[in-house]
This record gives sequence, structure tokens and C-alpha cells, in this order.
Amino acid sequence: MTERLYLDDAYLRRFDATVTAVDGRSITLDRTAFYPTGGGQPHDTGTLVIDGATHDVVDVSGRETIHHELEHTVSHLAVGERLEGEIDWERRHALMRYHTAQHLLSAVLLDRFGAMTTGNQLYDTRARIDCAYPRFSDTEMDEINTLVSSLIEADYPVRTYTLDRETAEATLDTSRTRIDLIPASVRAVRIVEIGPEGDPIDQTACAGTHVDSTGELGTFELSGRETKGSDEERLTFELR
Repeated sequence: MTERLYLDDAYLRRFDATVTAVDGRSITLDRTAFYPTGGGQPHDTGTLVIDGATHDVVDVSGRETIHHELEHTVSHLAVGERLEGEIDWERRHALMRYHTAQHLLSAVLLDRFGAMTTGNQLYDTRARIDCAYPRFSDTEMDEINTLVSSLIEADYPVRTYTLDRETAEATLDTSRTRIDLIPASVRAVRIVEIGPEGDPIDQTACAGTHVDSTGELGTFELSGRETKGSDEERLTFELR
């Protein structure tokens, strides 16, 4: 099992760790700040410094155990060796901003239109979200832009905390948190909460990385719309 440092500090850029396994170009560590692909959020990239040499991390995957794939095989790397890691901060921060913006957009779509989010995909220059809604009119698109932008301008705090599954299911709105999408084997649920404490705008079960406040997101703009069927729309957005 790998200690996932990004869960406690999404702003952590550098860390040291011990090698726990080596398999060709794939390395596992006892702790990491690298986020693995999951939940619509792409993996981090960056570097591992091993014996003074810098190696690019080109893929990160896994859940309990995180695998770091290097561009090239590292000769003579052994279990127990120490190394230093550094994530590509520009990419990470962009994904943090887009992930938080996606939560705001999902909250607006649910609260204003009753449209449940059915999927999402983040990139470091744009993002898209699928939702259960037949088709948004141009007027509704303008309204969505206005509502999300107002939440950004309010500079609401973003908090994360963990609840045991029973408490989360008993006390939180599961239609919003989507705890039902988490495997039953997961007994501790990480919640991302946006808005005033005690009166949040959004509460979602999520293991992704996020910014500390909505004011960090910049300017929000819906940039595309695509009908995915009789009852589903895909919205694309960008942050400036």
C-alpha cells in the first residue's frame, strides 16, 4: 500500500520516498505525491531523482498501490533505495482548478435543472461533463455560465474530510455525494465540500485534487455542447 500524500496536501510538489518494488520501468514507493489516473482526472507527470539522475514519470496508475512508470528502465534500482520526486506543478494545478470547477458545474446543473452528472473528463486545458438532461437552450447555457461564475467570484472555501461510510450515508445527501458509485469495500469516504461551513454548495465523494478556494479558478466559460442521446447532454468548458 502506498501512502497518498496528495490526499492531505494537493499543493505538495516535492517529496522523498523509499522504493518498495521494481518491475522494468514501473516503480512503486512507500509514499507519493503523484496522482494516479482515476475519477475523470488524468495522472500527474513529473520526475524522480535516483542516484543524482533525473527520470521522467510518464504514467501513474493504481489505487491502494501506486505504480510510477518511467520513460526508461533504471538499471540497478533496488528495493529500499531512497529517491526524490517532483510533480509537474503547472499541469497539476491546472487539473486541480478544472476538477474543482467541474464540482461547481455539477452542483449548478443539479440544483437549477435537476440534471445529474453521469460522467466527466478533465484535461489541463479544458474539461467536459455529461449530464442527464435532454438539451440546454442558449438562454440556459448563459444562465449556467452566470451561476458558475458567481460561485467562483464569491471565493468560497474548499474543504476535504473523511467520514466512515455509515455516517456519510446517514447524514449526507447521497444523490449529491454519489457514495453509491464507490465500491462497497471502501468503508472510509473522502468528502470534498465547497461553500460556507454548515451550508455547503456541494458535497461530493471524491479522491481527486482540488484548489483551496473557488476564487483560484479564474474565469469560467462553457465552450461547447453536444447532445449524447435523447436524455443526455455533454458540456465542455474552459478556465482562463
